[in-house]
Amino acid sequence: MSGNNCTAVKEFIILGLTDDPTLRVILFVIFLGVYAVTLVGNLSIIILIRMSSQLHTPMYLFLSHLAFIDTAYSSSVTPVMLKSFLVDKTLIPLGGCVAQMFCGATFGTAECFLLSVMAYDRYMAICNPLLYSTNISTRVCTQLLITSYLGACVNAWIFTGCLLNRSFCGPNKINHFFCDYSPLLKLSYSYNYLAEFLPAASSGSIIMITVLIIIISYVYILFSVLKISSTEGRSKAFSTCTSHLTAVTLFYGTLTFIYMMPKSSYSTDENKVVSVFYIVMIPMLNPLIYSLRNNEVKGALQKLMNKKHPFSWIQLNTRSVY
Repeated sequence: MSGNNCTAVKEFIILGLTDDPTLRVILFVIFLGVYAVTLVGNLSIIILIRMSSQLHTPMYLFLSHLAFIDTAYSSSVTPVMLKSFLVDKTLIPLGGCVAQMFCGATFGTAECFLLSVMAYDRYMAICNPLLYSTNISTRVCTQLLITSYLGACVNAWIFTGCLLNRSFCGPNKINHFFCDYSPLLKLSYSYNYLAEFLPAASSGSIIMITVLIIIISYVYILFSVLKISSTEGRSKAFSTCTSHLTAVTLFYGTLTFIYMMPKSSYSTDENKVVSVFYIVMIPMLNPLIYSLRNNEVKGALQKLMNKKHPFSWIQLNTRSVY
């Protein structure tokens, strides 16, 4: 590098979503509101599950971890994106850029694993209800969660290790709103086939394996539900799965677009828009999906509010009587 009169890059410039000053103000207000809803919604889910004894089941344990992952995933990217709307030049040191990419890869991968674990949990609850408490015990839940987080960290370390083996010299402008692996790879000094192949193979394998687990689980669930004679029983079984299926469709649909489509088939701007959706918007939508479509969550929230305001509840009942 010294022979080429090239200075190593120590910090990067995040170009962000747009250069238009007016649009930047509008987007800042919108995404600040989205981030606030994300934090409030996911933290409320976590607190509600912890405080409501009726929600102390494996299904809601996994849901609380999904809310934690969504909060951390969004928080690893959104503050930097909001800053880019307020300042002319968003600088981030190399170490901070690598840390942001590591966090994003970790929590994004953990969400893949956790969504497949939640599908397996629904399979056991509907297809093997008599063995559910044995097969999805506290010990099994802990093992599944540890495996999900460890698998996520391993995948993130693959990305990080490949990135740290590259040299950055010359251009330091990242054409994105956060430190994603692909834009950083384009700025690296030397070509390395392994750095392009290994992360893609790792993330692609995780996506395919977790999707396969989800598909197999729901095929068995579908056959089990069709065997239920009563319409009410079928409806109840399906209602426990619709929220999860909605979250899976949104998350994996955008991931497929980003990581499985050929790079030449979409532009950088389209990549940014889709990235905004699955990193910023989906963490906001998940708590709404699971709370608005889940009667147990709504019932637990109502019960908790009644405990917090017992006198107002008595007054409300008194007024309804008279």
